[in-house]
Amino acid sequence: LEDLAHVFAGLANSGTARPITWLSGDEQAQRRVVSAAAAWHVGHILAGIQPPDGQARGQIAFKTGTSYGHRDAWALGWDGRHVVGVWLGRPDGAPIPGIFGGDLAAPILFEMFARLKDTPDPLPVPPPNAMVLPTGLLPKPLQRFEAATGSLQDTVTVAFPPEGARLRRASDGSVLVKLRGGVPPFALLADGRPMSIGATDHSVILDGLQPGFSQLRAIDSQGESHMVSIEIE
Repeated sequence: LEDLAHVFAGLANSGTARPITWLSGDEQAQRRVVSAAAAWHVGHILAGIQPPDGQARGQIAFKTGTSYGHRDAWALGWDGRHVVGVWLGRPDGAPIPGIFGGDLAAPILFEMFARLKDTPDPLPVPPPNAMVLPTGLLPKPLQRFEAATGSLQDTVTVAFPPEGARLRRASDGSVLVKLRGGVPPFALLADGRPMSIGATDHSVILDGLQPGFSQLRAIDSQGESHMVSIEIE
């Protein structure tokens, strides 16, 4: 947790890292690790992630994560003055089924900022050498996603299988997943493991799902996600 907070503090500090100190006034030398423009771009992307319910987008740059096997749930972020890191897990490293950084650690992160201050400090403005252009005006090789033709208001949902479904795999071991809404491309994860990345269709065939209970999550290109719990026979 200290190491991750150190990294995020360097990004928040315009790409200049300094060791974490526990006593006021115990300042140590700072060291540039990335350019100010690169640090700002990362922060700008992370500030655009959908925050927990009831929180405003764009005030806090943050990222969540869940380790393999649901052993750790993470959330780290910053505003214009403070950096906050959250770790959830067991001291012995044992798995905790159903633990996700986005569902559990992120709300704690935002609650900690709320306890620090009434309103987050503004994030830094872009440095002079940052590229601030909408996607449509970028050169073609730099455009990550084409313009979406669907409604951005329709968030992605797992239409099939529904919550609590018990499924029997096809003869080849595959499972059909159908999505509704959202902006492609899509990523599908089973218990935190990537099963399909970059899917452009709302129907996806997944291979490698193991028998037993599983949590299936779909994420679209806007960072919106939806999860269902299913059982594979």
